[in-house]
Amino acid sequence: MTSVKEQVAISRLLSFLQDWDNAGRVTRSHILDSFIETNQGRTAPELEQEFSQGASLFLVRLTTWLRLTYMIGSCLDKILRSIGIFLSAVSSNRYLVEFLEVGGVLTLLEILGLEKIKEEDKKESIKLLQVIANSGRKYKELICESYGIRSIAEFLAKSKSEETQEEVQVLLDSLVHGNPKYQNQVYKGLIALLPCASPKAQQLSLQTLRTAQSIIRTTHPSIVDHVLQLLRTMHLEVQYEAIALIKDLVDYDVCPELLKGLVELLIPSFKETSKLQPKILSESSVLQLTAPLPVFLQQAAAAKAIGVLARSNTSLAEEMLHLRVVHSLMTAMGNTDHSNSQRQASLTLEVSERLGAARRAPGVGTAVTSTAAAVLRTDVPGGGGPRAQVHGGGTLPALPPGFLSLPSSEQCRGLVHENEQHSGGHLGGQQSQCCQSIIPG
Repeated sequence: MTSVKEQVAISRLLSFLQDWDNAGRVTRSHILDSFIETNQGRTAPELEQEFSQGASLFLVRLTTWLRLTYMIGSCLDKILRSIGIFLSAVSSNRYLVEFLEVGGVLTLLEILGLEKIKEEDKKESIKLLQVIANSGRKYKELICESYGIRSIAEFLAKSKSEETQEEVQVLLDSLVHGNPKYQNQVYKGLIALLPCASPKAQQLSLQTLRTAQSIIRTTHPSIVDHVLQLLRTMHLEVQYEAIALIKDLVDYDVCPELLKGLVELLIPSFKETSKLQPKILSESSVLQLTAPLPVFLQQAAAAKAIGVLARSNTSLAEEMLHLRVVHSLMTAMGNTDHSNSQRQASLTLEVSERLGAARRAPGVGTAVTSTAAAVLRTDVPGGGGPRAQVHGGGTLPALPPGFLSLPSSEQCRGLVHENEQHSGGHLGGQQSQCCQSIIPG
């Protein structure tokens, strides 16, 4: 037999539930405001005490209203926040199971794909998915089994709010940890995000990919092409993360392909460079300022990445020597259409002790000298003339018009002087002889 106090509590609960059932949208909105303000941060036992051991009766009403109204967005943020109070409460496993049994995960994922739903409402949905994923491995698997990776990744690519995108990153990071059955699916989803149009999504995907890569310890064949394509970006934060991922990837089986790709990016094809628009159009006397071609941005970023790798690992520098990286860097230095390509290539060439390696790699000094002779040729103004003769015989292919510049005598002597300092005079001496035969005085 219940006590008078218990009867009063039960009567109060029934009255509250009856008010909810009979209320309209506006009244329910006020009820939710009061509930959120009063119960934020409470534990499951405290919620049960507040609702006279009948908190689940209110939760089932919230989930029912959510499923009936989520497509039109009526009080959606307040409903999701109220459900979040139940799911995030300490010792709330019972509430979590009740929510999942009525298809809660599928509802949350579907909210992410609805165009008419506000960004703030979708953010609340992501937060609930975070709570579910953090509850254990079986809940992470449930999200993935519900095609959650695809829905979450598509939302990250389309979201316009950086704050919301950061919440999505937290969710993806949670799904890649402690989820061996589906961690490869998360990894592939992150790679698929790299070509998206959102720079913030690219940046966050790259950051999470580094974590996923360290967990999975194997690489996907497409990751090299996707990462190298990101070097075309105008957003420095994306370029920074791409180069950081490249530093990680050289420890895996894709290292040879990655190094070869970086070196090849230093010499863009004629087809790509021919797209450069003239700076002064004939029908106008006004100087036309044009943005740099993506291929030139990629060239400069590749030179920067090569410098980072060479400074961090001598063996990588020696591997790139066999790919004729010095020749390619000297070519990039002659790109008069993009000053950053010249700057990054020259900075990388300063690492002559690793990239030159004249004392440890026989014949490299001759290769550097030959390349310098080709780049500093004077008989091909603008770089578009006949093939250049290489010191020691052979030719280099003609490059696109305007692609190579002619450095001044002072610049050449400066480069020789730097090489002499780095290589102990052996490499610089050969270059001096070559340059003196080309540059008067």
